[in-house]
Amino acid sequence: MPPGRLDAARRQAKRAGLAAVSLLRGLICGLLCALWPPAAAVQDLIVNQDSAHRQVTQNEARLYFTLRLQRWPDGQPVQTFVLPDEDPLHVAFTKNLLGLFPYQLRSAWDRQVFSGTGQAPTRVADESEMIRQVATTPGAVGYARSAPRDPRVRTLEVR
Repeated sequence: MPPGRLDAARRQAKRAGLAAVSLLRGLICGLLCALWPPAAAVQDLIVNQDSAHRQVTQNEARLYFTLRLQRWPDGQPVQTFVLPDEDPLHVAFTKNLLGLFPYQLRSAWDRQVFSGTGQAPTRVADESEMIRQVATTPGAVGYARSAPRDPRVRTLEVR
């Protein structure tokens, strides 16, 4: 085989090998992601004990957290509390309960803030602060990994 063809054959074999390795890595990553348990599962939404509501639909929850619904049906203002965007619980909440990606939620908030039609939700540092803020704020809504033990906070069923 002439030297030019030999080099071309070697390059082609090398590309095919790299493609196979890349495909194998993708399959392994996909399998691990599918089998690995989620980092932080959300139990339910949490609300201030004084809230008259016991359940909301997923769409209503999405509207409260995108700040499109700013009052509860009884007229009380909704005060929304969230964790930082990169927090694993926030990511799980946004994807699993709201059916959105965190960047979509952030985009909705930014649009309202920059247009002057609303304010971003109150960001808290961690889950314990979230529970504390929801417990002490009338009309508050937030989220937690599991049902809080604080009697001033209760879960809100999402149907």
